[in-house]
Amino acid sequence: MTFKQLSEYFEKLESTSSRLSLIDILSKLFKKAGAEEIPIISYLLQGRVAPFYEPIEIGMAEKSVAKAMSRVYGKPLEDITKMYGKVGDLGSVAADLAGNKKSKDQSIKEIFDSLLKIAKFSGDGTVENKISALTNLLEKSSGIEAKHLVRVPLGTSRLGIGDPTILDAFALTKLGDKSKRKLLEGAYNKVSDLGLIGQTLWKDGLKGVEKLDVTVGRPIRSQLAERLPNAEAIIKKFDGSAHVQKKFDGFRVQIHKDGDNIRLFSRNLEETTPMFPDIIKGVISQVKAKTAILDSEALAFNPQSEEFLPFQETTQRRRKHGIEEAVKRLPLKAMVFDVMFLNGSSLMDEPVSERIKVLEKVIDGNEVLIAEPGEITDKPERIQALFDEAISEGLEGLIVKRPDSKYEAGARNFNWVKQKRHSAGELKDTVDCVILGYIFGRGKRAEFGAGALLVGVYDKDKDEFVTVSKIGTGLTDEEWREIHKRADKIKVNKKPARINSIMTPSVWIAPEIVIEILADEITRSPTHTAGKDETGVGYALRFPRLVKFREKDKQAEDATTVKELKEMYKLQFKK
Repeated sequence: MTFKQLSEYFEKLESTSSRLSLIDILSKLFKKAGAEEIPIISYLLQGRVAPFYEPIEIGMAEKSVAKAMSRVYGKPLEDITKMYGKVGDLGSVAADLAGNKKSKDQSIKEIFDSLLKIAKFSGDGTVENKISALTNLLEKSSGIEAKHLVRVPLGTSRLGIGDPTILDAFALTKLGDKSKRKLLEGAYNKVSDLGLIGQTLWKDGLKGVEKLDVTVGRPIRSQLAERLPNAEAIIKKFDGSAHVQKKFDGFRVQIHKDGDNIRLFSRNLEETTPMFPDIIKGVISQVKAKTAILDSEALAFNPQSEEFLPFQETTQRRRKHGIEEAVKRLPLKAMVFDVMFLNGSSLMDEPVSERIKVLEKVIDGNEVLIAEPGEITDKPERIQALFDEAISEGLEGLIVKRPDSKYEAGARNFNWVKQKRHSAGELKDTVDCVILGYIFGRGKRAEFGAGALLVGVYDKDKDEFVTVSKIGTGLTDEEWREIHKRADKIKVNKKPARINSIMTPSVWIAPEIVIEILADEITRSPTHTAGKDETGVGYALRFPRLVKFREKDKQAEDATTVKELKEMYKLQFKK
């Protein structure tokens, strides 16, 4: 397949406002591709040249891309910068400047290999080498190719396609029905690599996909928890006994150990290994295994007072620069609460009770890594006592698990239940929402550009974002300015295909920024589309206010789901 053909499909994908149309277009695209081309197309659809968990970023600044365009199209850099300022998309500028330029019919593999080469440039002269390589690619590209080519190095692909939509298209193409996506999701949750899923499906069919399993070095999609109203409901749901662990308000760190080669991954599958040298040292000295995959929550720790620090301070450790200074100022503790793989064997199918026994043997000491074995109880009052203890320690609450449950990658079900509190101390949870657009400000807020945010939650079954509230409180003046600055980098000129909304904001943005919201209650509303039923009534948040930004540790698809929102609505009436 040529890159020009692929670009033509990208144009179709970008112009559609229907998710079902996205699936059909993708299916037609995949039917024209060979097995070896499926991974390439999958990664380029994500705007990448590798699976998301691989730390391979092309990382070209706008100025560098503009310089390459200046060389190819003979236009002064200042003029290109002005055009970009008006349009807001260097891809569109490249398409305009290329005009009727003819394509050299480069294959998608040639383009992909060249982009991968650009990503791997390092050392002296890296910036110039990247500019020259991109210049060479653009010289052979037509306008439509140039448009989509320059977006990849910038990380500004505007296709708006989620992983479930790509899996739907795989299922439709090779299994004949998009509803068979579920047959692919289990393997995807274990390997976290769409390209691998696609290539295996094309080469070895569904049986080949089902054989894919957990491997050290490839992150497992995290298991997530549901909600129940109280300890009595938990004991009843779990048939008489529960495994209780404290819930820490830090960031998820999945630890992969292969000898002395340690890799760390975030909740959203990003590799974070270079950020946390203190955790790496802890793993090497404390984990008594040749190979292992551990699930943990990292928190900043004050050694003087021997207490954990709030999330806002902990998140300061997620940085790419000034790491040594940050390690001294904010040392981390990794609270390890599960083990999924040990010495060459998967433990995913072992019950929690057995995995915890293994965990206690694997971790030696508590210098950096601290095993959090929890305890098994059949008494609701003990769960409540542990909850009160966790709150008194400044923690979020509890995670309570069915003792005989397996580790189900990517699943959110009642095998894991979370108990949290809000600032008043009562049992009430926050909602992780995605910013979908903003409404222009009035009066004092006019200077910030944004006066209210349109936010939504995630409908996992439909792979779309549905509205749940407008929020105008809880942000400082500086946060309003910052949100406007961030939003303008990802604003789009029409409603993205994966957003389902009755309301129309002043500006739509790509669903990428996650914020944590606290509201008085969840109500039924005909204005919002979250969980909208046949009568046209959905769910909404009453009196919402911002608690904190979560975009560094959560992708948009990790936001609260419609299913969760409905459960939270029901829980209100059980208190």
